[in-house]
Amino acid sequence: MLDWLNQWELGILDGIQALFRCGFLDVIVPIFTFFGNAGWIWIVISVLLIAFRKHRKAGITLAVGLIAQLLVCNLLLKNLIARDRPCWLAEDVELLVDLPTDYSFPSGHTMVCFIAAAILAMYNRKWGYIAFPVAVLMGFTRLYLYVHFPTDVLGGAVLGVLLGAAVTLLMRKFFELLEKKYAMHL
Repeated sequence: MLDWLNQWELGILDGIQALFRCGFLDVIVPIFTFFGNAGWIWIVISVLLIAFRKHRKAGITLAVGLIAQLLVCNLLLKNLIARDRPCWLAEDVELLVDLPTDYSFPSGHTMVCFIAAAILAMYNRKWGYIAFPVAVLMGFTRLYLYVHFPTDVLGGAVLGVLLGAAVTLLMRKFFELLEKKYAMHL
């Protein structure tokens, strides 16, 4: 079954290449996807939020979400599922980024963006209006670059939203406990 699914999804990726591949996007997409490498853009945003008392809880929650993503996606799921990347299977595709060495499912770039979007939206709806489109664009870049299958991106998005919501709810309980039991205010 996986061979059939891989072939079907490779066809989708080939369609994306045929429809969208152009010089302009060949320059812009690798730059955009670079901001998702190691989730560093979200780390910077987390630190900035932590620096302002008004947004400190959101920043701490985002930092915890990033750690959760690293553990769940990069250390657990990718190695447990061990799905080959499309660029490993279709070696004739010209890559615009370095050949990835880790497994494909789920897309870590997509998952980290959707975790961040979910957390930010749960703290401030307006932040979600910016973060969710960024997350969708990040998912598209992973398809455009031929480094993930569509189900990798979809899985990363769904898991990211679920994990982001779970982390936010847990951290709200944690903050509530700190405030009630220890009279700590972040």
